[in-house]
Amino acid sequence: MTKTKFKNAQVFTGNGEQFEQIDFGVDESTGRLFFDLENHSFDAEKDLSGHFVMPGLINCHTHVVLDPFFKIGGLSTVSSKEAEAVRGTFIALDNIQKSLKHGVTYLRDCGSSFDIDLKLSQLEKEGHLFAPGIIGSGPALVMTGGHGVELGLETDGPDEMRRNARRNIKNGARNIKMMATGGVSVDGEKPTDVQLSEEEMRVAVEEAHHKGYTACAHAQGTEGIKNAIRAGVDSIEHGVYLDDEAIQMLLAHDTFVVPTLIAPYAINQHPDVLPEFMVAKSVEISEAHFESIGKAAKAGVKLALGTDSGTAYNDFENSAAFEMELMVRAGVTPLQALQASSKNAAELLKINQETGTLEDGKLADFLVLKENPLEDIRAVQGEKDVYKKGRLV
Repeated sequence: MTKTKFKNAQVFTGNGEQFEQIDFGVDESTGRLFFDLENHSFDAEKDLSGHFVMPGLINCHTHVVLDPFFKIGGLSTVSSKEAEAVRGTFIALDNIQKSLKHGVTYLRDCGSSFDIDLKLSQLEKEGHLFAPGIIGSGPALVMTGGHGVELGLETDGPDEMRRNARRNIKNGARNIKMMATGGVSVDGEKPTDVQLSEEEMRVAVEEAHHKGYTACAHAQGTEGIKNAIRAGVDSIEHGVYLDDEAIQMLLAHDTFVVPTLIAPYAINQHPDVLPEFMVAKSVEISEAHFESIGKAAKAGVKLALGTDSGTAYNDFENSAAFEMELMVRAGVTPLQALQASSKNAAELLKINQETGTLEDGKLADFLVLKENPLEDIRAVQGEKDVYKKGRLV
């Protein structure tokens, strides 16, 4: 394996607020960065004059077993559990490779079937799979008949919540995903519907935190958002209807928001092929969603990048980079968007000792861009080189 020197790049480490010229080294044998260049000999050198280096993207909300284009078939159409598991694994492998190619070097899955995300996470950790790092959740915890039941464990009452949270952790989950409200994709429910209660969610949060792991909640309506914050979740997923009180609660509890603006955006672009009920709800929430995220960002709420990829027409290619553009359209500054995709996301997922910033000894997960994303956030969508553990993807 080689040591490579990267020189003359403008680098956004994640700790500062600007790009600055920094030379750095990559040890491919360890997949780590180093900055003390004088004490190393190099096998190769890359001149990055005129280029911009930033941390690899961390996508905090995905569903890797879902096919966003419905080409391979819904999970409900297969003839057996074995075939369903094989199909889900095939889809997941394709999705995570697409993510990596387009700059996502770490991701969190927020609801999977057959613990596929947990198994793939273990394979990546053991070095058998060259892919983004994966924080798995296993099946989401949902009330009986609740939102996301197709990728969830139906769970009612605190005792069942505790048991199922423990079950997921036993099987390898490093995040517990819960459904605090209804959503857009299911007929017969509204995004404002309250589902899991504060009491139910609190015991799952306790189990996650007891192990040093995280808990998050799908929460779109205001009351459900507040229930989840009071329950102690680490992040609110979506956060469509944030009022002033909810924003102050987020700040007081140091709770992250993962906006996933691209999820309704993608639905809204395909009204002719998606169910009318889904499109109607998606269109209805869109303005409030953008307004909520803009207000939260202005107030100083910590944001972390997430796309909800796997939902309808919400793919695993440039979706993470496009989510950053949508965040900026909503009123997030380009700096906040870069922090959301790197340092903040790593802090949320508790992987900040390994990644999220470009520092000595951390994973060599980074992107090389042709333009400065602080000047135009769309630069992240453009042509780029992606490095994962020091290897060019």
